[in-house]
Amino acid sequence: MGERTRLGLGIVGVALALGGLGDALLRATPWGFNFLLWVAALVGAAVLLVRTGLVRPEGEGRWLAVVALVFAGGVVLRDSPVVALLDVLAVIAALSLAVWRGRAGSLRRAGVSEYVLGGTYALALASAGPVPVSVTEIAWREVGRGRWKGQALAVSRGLLIAAPLVLVFGALFVAADAVFESLVRDAFGFDLAEVLDHLSLILLFAWISAGLLWAALMARVPQNIGVRRPRRLLLGAVEVGVVLGLLDLLFLAFVVVQVRYLFGGSGRVAATGLTYAEYARRGFFELVTVAALALPLLLLVHWFLRVEARAQVRVFNVLAGAMVGLLFVVLASALQRMYLYEQEFGLTELRLYTTIFMLWISVVLVWFVLTVLRGLRERFAFGALVAGFTAVLAINAINPDAVIARTNIERADHGRKLDVHYLATLSADAAPVLIESLPEIGDRRVAPDYTLEQAVSDRWTRERTDWRTWNLGRSVAHRLAESRLANPAGGSTRAGQR
Repeated sequence: MGERTRLGLGIVGVALALGGLGDALLRATPWGFNFLLWVAALVGAAVLLVRTGLVRPEGEGRWLAVVALVFAGGVVLRDSPVVALLDVLAVIAALSLAVWRGRAGSLRRAGVSEYVLGGTYALALASAGPVPVSVTEIAWREVGRGRWKGQALAVSRGLLIAAPLVLVFGALFVAADAVFESLVRDAFGFDLAEVLDHLSLILLFAWISAGLLWAALMARVPQNIGVRRPRRLLLGAVEVGVVLGLLDLLFLAFVVVQVRYLFGGSGRVAATGLTYAEYARRGFFELVTVAALALPLLLLVHWFLRVEARAQVRVFNVLAGAMVGLLFVVLASALQRMYLYEQEFGLTELRLYTTIFMLWISVVLVWFVLTVLRGLRERFAFGALVAGFTAVLAINAINPDAVIARTNIERADHGRKLDVHYLATLSADAAPVLIESLPEIGDRRVAPDYTLEQAVSDRWTRERTDWRTWNLGRSVAHRLAESRLANPAGGSTRAGQR
């Protein structure tokens, strides 16, 4: 039996095992320990197949499998749906790049287009599931050598084809006639709908596992996947000067107007005749959008730049550097607007995450200056990726929902309005702060006959016995809520605030 056939059979067998494990673990929601366990099993299966010696991964992307495990651990740490979503997206990004550059190639010197196309290409390959490895990689004639092996293989293939057909038509017959449904239940002692439900999840996770493992260990993934610059569309110094020069003038005009508001504080805002809400809402998200669009624009213009002389590069560097400087003022204006808005109306998830996004954009802009403007464009994408991963790690570390709850409660201590209804909707990550602050909050009500303390107790004292969904944030919230219920007059505790 050839090496590729053995590796292909190993992938199919491991994928089926991961499919069964996925059905057993991930059907329980919300995800927690089960997600980390399944991702660890997937990474462990890849390592096990590599240990057979049939694959020699030497690419820089192989270390991203460890990064995927770290972010899978974030799902166990935090209960916030937004944080969990960011962690899952980080896992997907890390695995896709690990598939692309796991066996060969460099991540540190890949371009932005290579990252985007390479990760997308890897996910597209993985979406094929077990089909490529079964059709092109496994030499079934080698597997079926010998009389009994050939017959067993034929029977297995027949069962594989017949099983889904029998299940589909059987389900239709069961749904069509109650008597036939009772006969099936009496004969087989199981609920066909439940069997189909389990089978569908097993096939789904087996499909995902087989696709990822095949793409990572066997597929022919091209290394040079970046987009070539079209020569006919390249821009000279004049075109670049006109485009960036006009944009710089526009940015400068806006910055000149904004400077007095940046240093004028609330008095300047009042002088405009606008309320805090009007001032912040009208400009904040638009300014964030400007910052988010300007960076890709600079990268695109640099990509189209015709480099024939140092003067052309110098023109771009000067104008692009000026735009980056102006962008920092724009970001400062947006942050100042958000600060005023938060002081007046409190903190929410949208406001906090948008602020974090602006800080990430600021870091990436600095990295743009240190790389692209110094002739090191090939290093830009890797730094931006690291900054993105670091931002998600920082979000996990700061515990956003706890920060939101603490900030709004501190505002209330200074006489500001407290939105207790919004506090009651925060995840378990905010529960320690809320329970600790209940004596200060008092009997403020979420509804006319429903206090915040009742809402917290009702939400977090319910039994959660499924170990698969265990999560540190939910576990701490449950323990503190039970303690509060058992000793309502005993004050609050700071335990589990992290």
